[in-house]
Amino acid sequence: MQIGEFAAKVGINPKTIRYYETRGLLPSPPRTEAGYRIYGDGDLERLQFILKGRAIGLSLEEIGSVLGMRDDGQEPCEHVRVLLDVKLAAIDEQLRALNELRAEFLFLRGEADGTTSSDDCVCGIIEHYRTKRSTGAASYLTAAPKRERTPAP
Repeated sequence: MQIGEFAAKVGINPKTIRYYETRGLLPSPPRTEAGYRIYGDGDLERLQFILKGRAIGLSLEEIGSVLGMRDDGQEPCEHVRVLLDVKLAAIDEQLRALNELRAEFLFLRGEADGTTSSDDCVCGIIEHYRTKRSTGAASYLTAAPKRERTPAP
């Protein structure tokens, strides 16, 4: 099948297929005398594998490493287990950071009820907020600062 039909079978743009070829994820297919790419069932299976890898959150580099192992005759499933463990650890860290950020917002929201603005400031809720840079949660709201919990005057 030619590239248009090949792309339509999996519902992607032909440019994506060409990109995967330049990245080495798909082998360069044979061409007709007129220069048209010709794909077979093996290419379709490989492309479907690439798309499933993307769907579970693997990067193209990670998918390429899995395919490279298989192409070299190695069993890649243990490598995939390691990749999944790394992804799970990253998700756990993101959840921790989001929970920290949520707790911070709940604390700030509780204090906001007793805070008012004056002619001296735009919004007392924000202006009376004492900041301390935090990693993790901060990345979720453009470096959202972490509030130091100090007693009100």
